[in-house]
Amino acid sequence: MIRIALPNKGRLAEAARDLLERAGLAFDITSERALQAALGGDFIALFVRARDIPEFVADGAADLGITGRDLVAESRREVETLLDLGFGRCRIVVAAGDDGAIASLDDVPSGARVATPFPHVTAAYFERNAKPITVVPVSGAAEIAPHLGVADIIVDLVSTGSTLKTNGLREVATVLESTAVLISRRERIDEGDYARRIAELTTALESVLRAQDKRYLMANVPRDALAEIKRILPGISGPTIVDVLDGGGHVAAHAVVDSREIYRIIAELKAVGAEGILVTKIERLMP
Repeated sequence: MIRIALPNKGRLAEAARDLLERAGLAFDITSERALQAALGGDFIALFVRARDIPEFVADGAADLGITGRDLVAESRREVETLLDLGFGRCRIVVAAGDDGAIASLDDVPSGARVATPFPHVTAAYFERNAKPITVVPVSGAAEIAPHLGVADIIVDLVSTGSTLKTNGLREVATVLESTAVLISRRERIDEGDYARRIAELTTALESVLRAQDKRYLMANVPRDALAEIKRILPGISGPTIVDVLDGGGHVAAHAVVDSREIYRIIAELKAVGAEGILVTKIERLMP
């Protein structure tokens, strides 16, 4: 059985479970407090803290894990990133008081005290930028540290930046951009049967991620407007055109399109005489 370590709560937990279910791995959970769940076939889910997942994977307690890239970087463990999952997007940033003199990284004074729940990432970042600082590790609520005189600046996780503004802070620099990632032990990624099953899972997840911002569009379009249809429906490799039984001057056009373009595409199709336009979601999409 292949063990997948998943966040037991927090910003990544629900999205990770939803992705696996859409990829065809159904959770068989005996209790809300269960520490593991069968996923059918070859997989078992282990529910642990997101911060601990790189450790579990690196030490072999789990074969795979889904957690944030920021937590992988902070752990400093040797794991292999197999796939960027796209959700849980956030940034680790340097932030300072918005009424102070620090407006850029260059303004950070030598020896500044930096409060952060990411001490390793923070130390490495300032070292790369030749800025000697003192790291002040905190477990949470780093935003309060400058106001209490505990630190001069902070390095913390942000999504929108609204929490920083609420606490009188402004972003100075971006340390790291993070999304959820699928990770594995480096020692096992080339092992025969294991490698095959992991490749199959990765392919399934990729197909779900590729499909989520796409839609399948079908429409009956005038045969004499096909040049325009090709422009309107570029799709992946152009629209598929199919004769319609007793369709007369119409043919059926099928294409995969970007969900953000649906409004424009429908308007343009109607303008050239398209009929019977149907748009559906796509569960999976393989290149």
